Amino acid sequence: MTRALQWLATGFLILLAIAAIGSLAFPISASAQFRAAIDTAPSTAHLLGTDELGRDRLARVLCGLRLSFLLAPAAAVLSTLLAALIGGFAGWRGGALERLAMASADLFVSLPWLFLLITVRAVLPLNVSPLVSIAVTFLLLGVLGWAAPARVVRARVRAIAGSDYLLQARAAGAGTTRLFLRQLLPNLGPVLAAQFWIAIPVYIIAEANLGLLGLGVTDPLVSLGGMVRELENESSFFSRPWILAPAAVLVMAIASVHFARMAREET
Repeated sequence: MTRALQWLATGFLILLAIAAIGSLAFPISASAQFRAAIDTAPSTAHLLGTDELGRDRLARVLCGLRLSFLLAPAAAVLSTLLAALIGGFAGWRGGALERLAMASADLFVSLPWLFLLITVRAVLPLNVSPLVSIAVTFLLLGVLGWAAPARVVRARVRAIAGSDYLLQARAAGAGTTRLFLRQLLPNLGPVLAAQFWIAIPVYIIAEANLGLLGLGVTDPLVSLGGMVRELENESSFFSRPWILAPAAVLVMAIASVHFARMAREET
């Protein structure tokens, strides 16, 4: 069952990735307006219909999916690198630097992370360009998300630093640089990979929350969170289920990443 779940989740993620990349060749722009087809039902011309401004819903879902699949991993890479740098250095050096780094991590972990992110984003101008809004949103996600994985990395580094093979390598005359590059870093790979995969769905959800509050990616670009926000005044979900496509894609993408990671860890 675990293997089947892993393959199912991985296969769905591959399909989403193909759809996200393939959206670059989609013939309809996410911002193009069809004035003769305002808020229409699905048709051969518009497979998911159009919104109240006449924009193709499928094109917008694909654009939002591409944004999430490109930038959430980018933010996860940033936070993982910061965690490796801060947590790894703290665990390796110890002493006052370790206490200072872990005190900073404890402070970040104790703060309401999402509310801190919302506060930092809210103080920035709302009339920024779309590209700047993308950069700011995911830069904040990456910078503010280092604390929890840094604690994990620090604990792993401390365990490696006291291991028998590291003590033997040090006794054989290996220098600090060689110990760090040949002994420490290779053993941190699985930990860093796990923290990276854990961060991706967290950042997708965080961006969606910002989009729901109007603090995420700005027009004419589109994110899945921003599309979900457009549903807040809708009351006809049962008669028009296709308008729930952004929420369905968002939930399925997050669930697939989560299940694929869980199945991989169990095996």
